[in-house]
Amino acid sequence: MKPESKKFTMQVGGRDVIIETGKYAEQANGACVVRCGDTAVLVTVCMSASPREGMDFFPLQVDYDEKMYSVGKIPGGFKKREGRASDKAILTARLIDRPLRPLFPKGLYNDVTVVAQAISVEPDVSPEPLAMIGSSVALSISDIPWAGPTGSVVVGLVDGKYVINPDLAQRHASTIHLNLAGTRDAILMIEAGADEVTNEEMVGAIMFGHEEIKKICAFIEDEIVPAVGKPKREMELYHIPAQLDEAVREYASKKIDWAIDTFDRQERESRQAQAEQEVLAHFADIYPENTREIKDSLYYLTKEKVRAKIFDKGIRPDGRGLKDVRPIWCERHILPRVHGSAIFTRGQTQTMTTCTLAMLSEAQRLEGLDDETNKRYMHQYNFPGYCTGEAKALRSPGRREIGHGALAERALIPVLPSEEEFPYAIRVVNDILSSNGSSSMASVCGSTMALMDAGVPIKAPVAGVAMGLIKNQETGEFKVLTDIQGLEDFLGDMDFKVAGTTKGITAIQMDIKIKGISEEIMHTAIDQANEGRQFILSKMLECVPEVAPALSVYAPKIISFEIDPEKIGDVIGKQGCVIKKIMEETGTDIDFNDDDSGRGYISTTGPIENAEKAKAIILSIAHDPEVGDMFVGTVVRILNFGAFVEFAPGKDGMIHISKLADRRVEKVEDVVNIGDVVKVEIIKIGEKGIDLKLLEKLS
Repeated sequence: MKPESKKFTMQVGGRDVIIETGKYAEQANGACVVRCGDTAVLVTVCMSASPREGMDFFPLQVDYDEKMYSVGKIPGGFKKREGRASDKAILTARLIDRPLRPLFPKGLYNDVTVVAQAISVEPDVSPEPLAMIGSSVALSISDIPWAGPTGSVVVGLVDGKYVINPDLAQRHASTIHLNLAGTRDAILMIEAGADEVTNEEMVGAIMFGHEEIKKICAFIEDEIVPAVGKPKREMELYHIPAQLDEAVREYASKKIDWAIDTFDRQERESRQAQAEQEVLAHFADIYPENTREIKDSLYYLTKEKVRAKIFDKGIRPDGRGLKDVRPIWCERHILPRVHGSAIFTRGQTQTMTTCTLAMLSEAQRLEGLDDETNKRYMHQYNFPGYCTGEAKALRSPGRREIGHGALAERALIPVLPSEEEFPYAIRVVNDILSSNGSSSMASVCGSTMALMDAGVPIKAPVAGVAMGLIKNQETGEFKVLTDIQGLEDFLGDMDFKVAGTTKGITAIQMDIKIKGISEEIMHTAIDQANEGRQFILSKMLECVPEVAPALSVYAPKIISFEIDPEKIGDVIGKQGCVIKKIMEETGTDIDFNDDDSGRGYISTTGPIENAEKAKAIILSIAHDPEVGDMFVGTVVRILNFGAFVEFAPGKDGMIHISKLADRRVEKVEDVVNIGDVVKVEIIKIGEKGIDLKLLEKLS
């Protein structure tokens, strides 16, 4: 028998969003299909029956699955099925994860899996915000303990007006692309790229989006949950026994005070390790089976004391004031054979950044639910184990690395020159050499310097800074910290990254551990980030004051050209014979756009004159000869009545013996021979061919 389903319809951004439950995936703890237009996303949530043994963190796993059938495509490759998640799918999974995670109860160590599958997609309705709404609905109606619901939207800024969930044309025209999630009361997650917008424009977008989020949350909580929601499961959550916690705190309090009473990180970590060993030894006989609980108690005690020093005394772990940025030093052009390179160091966080330039044909081809596109700017981030002193083998990038690389990429895209201005594919790689907080923002700074060192004419330098938060949950008072280090991130309430130029914001990302932040905190964090960003920019510009005036001698020189698209076949020739000959003769590489625009590119690692020569040859091939045109060509064949001259690859004409000189010529060879280079003029174009006149013998 067909199961009974329930449908709920709400308005989001002026469009109907339909949520259907009860019909699909009935064995999941919670499931729903979210539809808008022709876009549909299936979202399920499941929780294991018991906690995972030995876990000391909440094992939440979120997957976003892009089904190629959703856009009527068959996957490429030999297997013809979806493979490893694309970077975009991984980034979407992170967007879904981040607002959900803070709302699960502390001490929950059961595995929870959220799976969102895009099963039908139309270009004008993005599936990502629907997947985020679906995850909230599925959790809200499930029996899994969770303090939602949440709402999620995308906010654009088009012609000065904010737009909720913009369509394809609006997304292309928008100066902000803001992914936003929150509850009725506060913002939980921000992820944004922007075209140097002001602080006011960005905060305005966030608050505009939050108003829509409030409506989504109210609809889920007031309409959907009462109708189809399951009672939440009663669960025994992990906790530290009160008697043990009290005993550990009493014994360890002064030891922790001593451990954190230093501004030197290595000294502090050494003292903390010593204090922990002393505490464990003291309680070894009293609580022999509770080592984990003792360590957890020490963690929370340390967290409280570090936060109290910051909140009450304004003393940060390394002695800085709340708005101070760690010491910065930079270097440029550290790798002579690399097209552009830089080192950016802030405190104990250090990145080595390289920039590589190539022809546009080297751009990354993306195959996904969108139309196939070429990614001209490729920004990659690597976080090897040695950067935190860990003995780890190198591995392929994980979700964190992909997320950090995408954030830095988003920050820099608005300042890159257009293809017409700079016809290069650009790959920037950040290898984090040392990390103690905010390596993603260090990679923004290092990337700017490497691009400038490579001679990429960016519109403005970009810097980034990470802001932290210590909030008193009882009073609502808070302190915002500039340029947080690892301990402040680990023990704090927020990691709020802001990147931009002197003019405005280009990217924002917010991760939060508490149940949301207010508009006041956002204003404070963004304004304070601007101060820190300007300071960091000044330090970067001391090292790299301007874009290098010329490309590296090892970088390819690329020039562009345009011809009639119908002439591309003539330039390529049968089986590529013409274009191969041009490349061999000039020492260049030649490539055409795939868009039938007739635009092409010539690259050479030799003198730029090589590229100019190739361009002249191509233009001569593509040009339709006219009477009066003059060319330089080579004599390729001689007959009794004249000489044939190839004046462009695949094009030739004949100089009649009477046009070889102003005097009578008895024999063609008296004037020219095969292989001679001559300058000629077209005097007639007829059905039988092109007639030429010799102007000058050049060799």
